[in-house]
Amino acid sequence: MLEFAEYEPPGWLEDKAPTGDVRRIRLRSGTIGASVHGLLWSPPQAFARETLPLLVAHDGPEYATFSSLLRLLDVASARRWIPPIRAALLAPVDRNQHYSASEQYATALAHDILPALRERAPTRTPPIGLGASLGALALLHAHRSHPSLFGGLFLQSGSFFRARTDVQESRFPYFRRITRFLDRVHAAKEWPEPIPVTITCGTAEENLGNNRAAAAALAAQGYPVAFHEQRDAHNWVSWRDSFDPPLVKLLTRVWE
Repeated sequence: MLEFAEYEPPGWLEDKAPTGDVRRIRLRSGTIGASVHGLLWSPPQAFARETLPLLVAHDGPEYATFSSLLRLLDVASARRWIPPIRAALLAPVDRNQHYSASEQYATALAHDILPALRERAPTRTPPIGLGASLGALALLHAHRSHPSLFGGLFLQSGSFFRARTDVQESRFPYFRRITRFLDRVHAAKEWPEPIPVTITCGTAEENLGNNRAAAAALAAQGYPVAFHEQRDAHNWVSWRDSFDPPLVKLLTRVWE
């Protein structure tokens, strides 16, 4: 990893804070014929059956390992930057297949995975979805397929491919499925159930343009959109460095 002399990591990485409770979870989905594994984080001293808002992260264990997501939650909870919440960090089963605008996976989220998750993490409100790259795309697709599924989205460097601008991605097996979905998103004049959306993207990314375009399209359809550009590329450090304040602001905006 290349770091320039003026780079400073987020201050919260060094903050001292009590660690939350982390448990392994396994969520069975008949729709995809597999179980989704992951981690469930709860703030210190939270009761097991306490009803709390829920953050759901695609590529969740990777977010924990490479972007220090659990550390951010520990600090943000201790400093009361965010209200008390839980976070489910979900691992992909077949990432390329399921995170590429797959109707099967969107149905699995709506009918199997999130209902099973709510049995372990009681909540009264729709969760906020967090994802990067294909994981971000899958969240936007699931929201458009099942509009009441999420109460907000935090999308980082989304793989929002368009046929005319992203020909370099055309060898990806599900490229056409993705571009057809994005064509529908851009063609819509309005959306009846908009939710708060934050999009982050690195200034050195080749897909910065399609993230800007997706943000503009959603804003034109009535979504409350926040767009944040990070001086970095398509990597876990860039996504980590975009948590505070953009993610913190979204969590408080939706749940306070």
